[in-house]
Amino acid sequence: MKYYDKLIFELSRPGRSGYSLPASFAPGKGISLPENLRRKSSLDLPQVSEVDVVRHYTNLSQMNFGVDTGFYPLGSCTMKYNPKINEEIASHPLFSGLHPLQPEETVRGAREVIDGLDKALAAITGFRHFTFLPCAGAHGELTGLMIMREYHMARGDSARTKVIVPDSAHGTNPASAHVCGLEIVEVKSRPDGLVDVEDLKPLLGPDIAGIMMTNPNTLGLFEKDIKEIASLVHGCGGLLYYDGANMNPLLGKVRPGDMGFDILHLNLHKTFSTPHGGGGPGSGPVGVAESVLPYLHIPVTSGFHGNFAVMMRAYAYILMLGKENIRMAGPLAVLGANYIKESLKDVYKLPIGSVCKHEFVFDGLLNDGARDDVPGATTLDVAKRLLDYGFHAPTIYFPLLFHQALMIEPTETESKETLDAFIAVMRTIASEAAEDPQLLRSAPHNTPIRRPDETTAARNPIVKA
Repeated sequence: MKYYDKLIFELSRPGRSGYSLPASFAPGKGISLPENLRRKSSLDLPQVSEVDVVRHYTNLSQMNFGVDTGFYPLGSCTMKYNPKINEEIASHPLFSGLHPLQPEETVRGAREVIDGLDKALAAITGFRHFTFLPCAGAHGELTGLMIMREYHMARGDSARTKVIVPDSAHGTNPASAHVCGLEIVEVKSRPDGLVDVEDLKPLLGPDIAGIMMTNPNTLGLFEKDIKEIASLVHGCGGLLYYDGANMNPLLGKVRPGDMGFDILHLNLHKTFSTPHGGGGPGSGPVGVAESVLPYLHIPVTSGFHGNFAVMMRAYAYILMLGKENIRMAGPLAVLGANYIKESLKDVYKLPIGSVCKHEFVFDGLLNDGARDDVPGATTLDVAKRLLDYGFHAPTIYFPLLFHQALMIEPTETESKETLDAFIAVMRTIASEAAEDPQLLRSAPHNTPIRRPDETTAARNPIVKA
């Protein structure tokens, strides 16, 4: 263990301090706390110098992996680079210094930003208007489904209690529908990875509130039958909900509103470049078509105008690119994904070989090195070994359609040199798996920790020393 890999309490020495404060901040005798608010024992804080604190937390920060430190091909999450101009604008004192309880007439500039973002997103998606109430993608899903339910209830159509969800959908889709009190009906995919229209038809009826879809879907494939699907769902009285998690490859090229969708949410923290991960920050605005507009939540922002800094970054990103350049993002993302797919399909199993959009899925290694006396390398082992080479792992074991799923999504911001380096490492790992699978099974070999018990950590988190 390196010295600064220790816990801050392990660096503590009695009597050591990195600060000094005056005896009292208050005039006179100071402030006397009521007895019931006083601690019964002294506060157990580490006793460390300032330099120890700075070095400790600086070293901890360098153990994190992020878009600013390396390639992050996390499938279905669009870990896009965040231009630093976005940070500069969002942190400008005239925006960051606003108080949430200021009178409305003093924050007209911030309101103009929100209104401008509303118009920009409407133009990009083909929808009429947005609400910025939701603070993340799943929150947006729930909001959109509540709008869907309200649309039907207002028309006296209370029997519509079911939502159709493809078997390749994001896990949040059925979860959001369940939280909204709706019953989930699964529609199967064909062998080519697209929604099976023939399987969909018998599911439609007077009890269907709508269908939730991602297009391109979670396999990175464009649902080419979307117009027929929209006609069928609308024909039975249902609505189409668009999960915007995979909107990135469509920017400036295809609009969900033109496909026939009625409601959608966008992940501003994915498609529009705000850094995310670890629980935040996020923003999941919901847009609606003209027919659903009366049921859009008003006011259009949550208390204190929602995650305003996230909206600010997204608006800066859109304005920086402009309508001419934003349409370059999707094709470049598609090009990168297909380049990686075609470069690795001879060493990794490719269950669906058609042209993908922004992401694609491998189903493990072609040769995992398994023998009678030696178990083979798995997708998890590939992911762990990538860390040794300085790359973050793609999404693994999702979607559930494939047993050893490895979902890779480069974004348009990655150079060919970065993609080539990733391809080379993936090929090296494939060779290692064939020759010495145990090398992968014991990876990573040069990280601060190896393979933590993730299940126990999730169920019984220890959040303090």
